[in-house]
Amino acid sequence: MTLPADAPHAAGTRHATERLRPSRPDRPEPSFAGTPPFPEAARTALANEQLRANLGRATATIRTKRAAVVAERADWEALRLAGAAIKDEVLRDLPALLEQLERAVGTAGGTVHWARDAAEANGIVASIARANGATEVVKVKSMATQEIELNEALRQEGIDVWETDLAEMIVQLGHDLPSHILVPAIHRNRSEIRDIFIDEMGRVGRPAPEGLTNEPAELAEAARLHLREKFLRARVAVSGANFAVAETGTVVVVESEGNGRMCLTLPEVLITVMGIEKLVPTWRDLEVFMQLLPRSATAERMNPYTSMWTGVTAGDGPQAFHLVLLDNGRTDTLSDTVGRQALRCIRCSACLNVCPVYERTGGQAYGSVYPGPIGAILTPQLRGIARHPVDKQTASLPFASSLCGACFDVCPVRIDIPEVLVHLRGQVVRQSEASHRLPTAEAASMRVAAWTLQTPRRLGLAERAAGLGGRLFGRRGTLRRMPGPGPIAGWFRARDLRAPARESFRAWWRRTDGGRGGD
Repeated sequence: MTLPADAPHAAGTRHATERLRPSRPDRPEPSFAGTPPFPEAARTALANEQLRANLGRATATIRTKRAAVVAERADWEALRLAGAAIKDEVLRDLPALLEQLERAVGTAGGTVHWARDAAEANGIVASIARANGATEVVKVKSMATQEIELNEALRQEGIDVWETDLAEMIVQLGHDLPSHILVPAIHRNRSEIRDIFIDEMGRVGRPAPEGLTNEPAELAEAARLHLREKFLRARVAVSGANFAVAETGTVVVVESEGNGRMCLTLPEVLITVMGIEKLVPTWRDLEVFMQLLPRSATAERMNPYTSMWTGVTAGDGPQAFHLVLLDNGRTDTLSDTVGRQALRCIRCSACLNVCPVYERTGGQAYGSVYPGPIGAILTPQLRGIARHPVDKQTASLPFASSLCGACFDVCPVRIDIPEVLVHLRGQVVRQSEASHRLPTAEAASMRVAAWTLQTPRRLGLAERAAGLGGRLFGRRGTLRRMPGPGPIAGWFRARDLRAPARESFRAWWRRTDGGRGGD
């Protein structure tokens, strides 16, 4: 896990006096519920100069490093094609591969649970924790558990949840929301992180050391001291999964700090919540992604910590392993022949780091744990973009893009995000039309345009009208204003448009007899 350019990179522990303090935070965990539609949220984010500065520095650094390590591989495009092909094979054969995985995990001593939605998954995890007498769990960074809001669900059951990934811990201590898939605290700088540690660590555990500065080494040490006892005390851990190998039942977690290794080996019980699309058929297939993911995600040639386990092993590591297979909208996404390619995603976040929209608005404006270009196509499908009534926040996400295509160029599994965005925009428009008795202004405009373009005569009349408008409102060949209120006049307040030609091409053609000079 890589953090902002001026932030530390580590994980940590806690002091014995923590037992004398209340362990439960006195504020509820924040949620993306109620986030306004993207245009409104983005407008607020754009006004935050500190946020834009933090994001600009961090994404530029990650982009540059990634480009350098990718350029080292002459076979990079072949790897991308292989990754896309493997993922498409998984999506094609998903039912059979999931059953193969279930058999393999069971044979190795693990237990597989199936969860149709967030409520079922949260209930399964809570029941396992209660059955093992746990009042707290330590957690490996996991997008799937954030997607289902597991932390808040466990807290409602009286179970404390401690994030151990450094960036996730910063977000949790700061009562904040994540803004990046790989670097959840990318919107924070070192000074902000120091202030969070000083203000919040003592409320839930060992306080930050006195005189703490914003130097990375000091912040890292504070994190270690705060977390260490949690690692050693916890009986139950929760993780996500980057991959699972169907043929052997092996689950894989990759990380950069070592906190994941602590969670995956020390507790007595390990619960993994995994989206059903995270499968690879064989060990040989896994080798492709072990090359694609580190370079695309953290600009590393090899991932620092790669943990793999198959079921349980007597006397070594957790003695009970539970794998929760999460659907939560993935089956519905799979049924869309265009949109399903979003399920190829390996959560590298490369698309976020090159997106001009994300760089300026940050991740929280997307109203989901999946921000940026991939979030703009994945979140609407998981939530159900065609549901009634239309959810304005979800429906706004496919439009949170300039369609520049940079996201597709860097995607290690070749998800054509612009294609899916346009596809989902069409669904939003059709759903919006179906929900309104009267057409929206945009829909009415498109109907008028379609009617105009149906016959040459109508088009000719429109061209004459456009030429007349150019004469009335154009200045020096440019339209600078339009009369009256409304969206068109508002558009011209900030933009100029080349005035329509006073004579259309077809009029010129008739007048000159096809360019031969006329009569």
